[in-house]
Amino acid sequence: MTARAVRDDPGVTDEPLTLYLVKRLELAVRARMDEALRPHGLTTLQFTALAALRARDGLSSAQLARRSFVTPQTMHEMVQWLERHGHITRRRDPNNRRVLLISLTPSGRDLLARCDPLVEAIEATMLGAVPEVQHALFRQNLELCCSALGDEAPDGS
Repeated sequence: MTARAVRDDPGVTDEPLTLYLVKRLELAVRARMDEALRPHGLTTLQFTALAALRARDGLSSAQLARRSFVTPQTMHEMVQWLERHGHITRRRDPNNRRVLLISLTPSGRDLLARCDPLVEAIEATMLGAVPEVQHALFRQNLELCCSALGDEAPDGS
């Protein structure tokens, strides 16, 4: 019996696809993060970009876009906003003068330090629904799913 046949059988409870549940989780996390970060003047996407820069300093805008899960066009606007607000700085790449490398400023690092506990609390709430003994396996399974779809980790691994 195929998955389609099961779904077409009125006697079978139609459970949502796992992909649907993953998307629901993504939207719930994004809503919680946006709400928590708003008082600090950040969106989830901006926080993600700043956190990516903390993990790897001196990224180009294109590299930062890939690590932040946004388009290069969106990142261009975000970089301008973050620079105007003093959270990042850009400098010419000594190996390629056409490329600007982006780094956190002390202000950006301070902002991340204030926001980290908020994001960590959201993760703790989410993982609170999963038995602690399963946390590592849950994370490993998520990483395996990303690998199966050809999505590299933001750090390039």
